[in-house]
Amino acid sequence: MDPIVPQLEKETRRRRRRRMFDHARIPVRMMVPNFFTLIGLCAGLTSIRMSIEGRYDFALAAIVFAALLDGIDGRVARLLKASSRFGAELDSLADFVNFGVAPAIMIFTWGLGGHRSLGWIAVMLFALASALRLARFNASLEDDKPKWQGDFFSGVPTPAAAIVVLLPIYLAQLGLDLREPPLLLNLVLAYTMVIGVMMVSNVPTYSGKLLGERIGREWVLPIFILVMLALACLVTYPYATLAIASIVYLGFIPWTLRRYRRLERLHAPPAPATPAAPAADATKAETASATDAPDASASEPSRVIEIRPSEQKR
Repeated sequence: MDPIVPQLEKETRRRRRRRMFDHARIPVRMMVPNFFTLIGLCAGLTSIRMSIEGRYDFALAAIVFAALLDGIDGRVARLLKASSRFGAELDSLADFVNFGVAPAIMIFTWGLGGHRSLGWIAVMLFALASALRLARFNASLEDDKPKWQGDFFSGVPTPAAAIVVLLPIYLAQLGLDLREPPLLLNLVLAYTMVIGVMMVSNVPTYSGKLLGERIGREWVLPIFILVMLALACLVTYPYATLAIASIVYLGFIPWTLRRYRRLERLHAPPAPATPAAPAADATKAETASATDAPDASASEPSRVIEIRPSEQKR
């Protein structure tokens, strides 16, 4: 048996015995982010109903509304210091329904239902990929990563994947319907599976988490204007705005990958110094010993012949 299995079982039992909240009375601010999560979950369930009834305008609006709430509840939790393990688990379950199941049902009832079993396999792959991605994300929360990696996701996040996978529906509303020729419907089938695979891949995508830490004072008003302009375009021209946003997001991924590689090389630890070659060291040692050795002729004392007086008379 793997020796790490008993340790994992012991850690699992310890976490299950741990209480969800340490205090008997919970502050009200701890509940506020969960309200946003529950409202988003209601929107995702409503989107499933609207898709079954064929009311795709309301189904799409519910998914977009759930995506907006998903971007708000996490920031509200950090601002109110109301992050909790219960909120993280609830958010993951809501994301699976809102951005895994609801888009899959919507695109299946819209066009992939014509492929029957093959279309169902494609949307099921997308939903399962979203579940696997959320599980991997929750498992990696406790990992210590460098700060610069906090600006990137590993793979396409589930809210973005839910918006991007519905690109064929946007194009159909703009006059480019991909359901009529069966060959083009095969492209929709392949596109759905590719987006599902990208969710569980290790391709870095931009997260924007570090974007909201500090902004210059001169950028406050332009950001307000850009946000209001984007909301106005989303309400007035929803399909065109979502189609452009999806295409721009997909085209932005290669640039994000290059930026990630550049930052990875920039923050890489310096390589250790390579030791000198042994042959070169031996040659230097021999040269040094030959240079420092004293001369044999100089070291021997000079022999002086001493002549005694008796020998001089002879």
